[in-house]
Amino acid sequence: MLPDILPTLVHEPILLRAFHDTDMALVQSVSTDPLIPLITSVPASGTPDDSLAYIKRQHERLLTGKGFSFAIALASTDEAVGQIGLWLDNIHQGRVSTGYWIAPQFRWRGYAKAALRAVTEWALELDEVHRVELYVEPWNERSWSTAEACGFEREGLLRSWQQVGSERKDMYMYSRIAPR
Repeated sequence: MLPDILPTLVHEPILLRAFHDTDMALVQSVSTDPLIPLITSVPASGTPDDSLAYIKRQHERLLTGKGFSFAIALASTDEAVGQIGLWLDNIHQGRVSTGYWIAPQFRWRGYAKAALRAVTEWALELDEVHRVELYVEPWNERSWSTAEACGFEREGLLRSWQQVGSERKDMYMYSRIAPR
């Protein structure tokens, strides 16, 4: 059964936890990233009010049944470095999707890989979940290599799959299947 509270998941060197208001600086730091505000609900404004509203929306994801939104934090200090979600739009079909971002100043340290492993392993232990999907733009080699390192398999190219900013973008579809 799907949990009704957000668990804390640990996969060294990170842990996945609920967002705290003190994570506002992280949200503000990625508001100027050229991609994160385009493909997520992170506000491009970077204002304190908008950043706190983003954090509040992450808490509402579970309450509304949309999914689980985790802050990716360093296990050693609890400093937030990014976000990963498990989205339940297709849970009635046994499918969930995931997506993540890491703030630029924390990239290239293995945090995305650890977070993806943690959320995927947890998801595949849930009775309702038979498949975890991940969509990655073809140019984003770093992200799709992270997916492959975590046991995801590329299934194909979805043409004009998603609106990103003002353009339709192709996406590679990746999945990992429960070992049932």
